Amino acid sequence: MSHDRRTRATFDTGTAGPRLNRMAKVLVTGMSGTGKSTALQILAARGHRTVDTDTDRWSHWVRLADGSPDWIWREQAIADLLAGHDGGSLFVAGCKSNQGRFYPRFDHVVLLSAPADVLLARIARRTNNPYGKRPDERAAILRHLATPHRTAFRPGQARLIALAWIASFRYAAIPGRIRS
Repeated sequence: MSHDRRTRATFDTGTAGPRLNRMAKVLVTGMSGTGKSTALQILAARGHRTVDTDTDRWSHWVRLADGSPDWIWREQAIADLLAGHDGGSLFVAGCKSNQGRFYPRFDHVVLLSAPADVLLARIARRTNNPYGKRPDERAAILRHLATPHRTAFRPGQARLIALAWIASFRYAAIPGRIRS
């Protein structure tokens, strides 16, 4: 698949599997522990622009109607990020309750997922993010896992099921499609 340099990126889904072409805006999403931050580190090392939205610059706490807290995107900041990006591929990572409002602004949405035991083991070992260390947070992760997330994605969007992390930090995954 060839594109003029001024065109937006697409995934070429030929026999070799999905391949990213130039100037894409890609959301990498998934539950805590699926590998979003590590995926961004790998992409950044390959020269791509990456943004992890798990910071105060991109997200903030709000109280929901039921009184529970929610860590959501700062919508104006995300809108400005996406509108202002005009060169190379941009990979944005996050898993927020309000991210669906932005799906139309991304060229691709990639969902990373893994079994509960894999997620909890990775969260227990990680040192770069404190979320998931407390029993109530681990219980919330398991509750969220039980909630069907497929409905948040349009048919045909990419989905990756995390299988393993290799010592060289190459990501082993199975590409798939989310079906309606």
